[in-house]
Amino acid sequence: MEQKKKYQEALSRAAGGLTMSNYPTIINGFIQKGIPEDQIEPRKNVFTYDAWKALGRYVKKGEHGVRVVTFLKVEKKEVDEQTGKEVSRVNSRPWMTTVFHVTQTEAINP
Repeated sequence: MEQKKKYQEALSRAAGGLTMSNYPTIINGFIQKGIPEDQIEPRKNVFTYDAWKALGRYVKKGEHGVRVVTFLKVEKKEVDEQTGKEVSRVNSRPWMTTVFHVTQTEAINP
């Protein structure tokens, strides 16, 4: 059950992201792999390994995706020096991940 939650969180992050800064990297990376540009749609048919699992698909053995930089939200609890109360601060940190095109995947239970 914990794995399923992990996969759903990955899908939520992938589908709900706002930045398009990785689009050129994704598109160029998959063009180099022989996938036509008009068939590359980030957040529609390009996802991370875990996001594909949440969608009921797995990445085929031996497939290599495209590496991209994403930003993860990190919550840090600190003590405010002025008030002495504990506060939460949310920051982003860079994280490398790999995305795969739908043609690199298969249905888990066809």
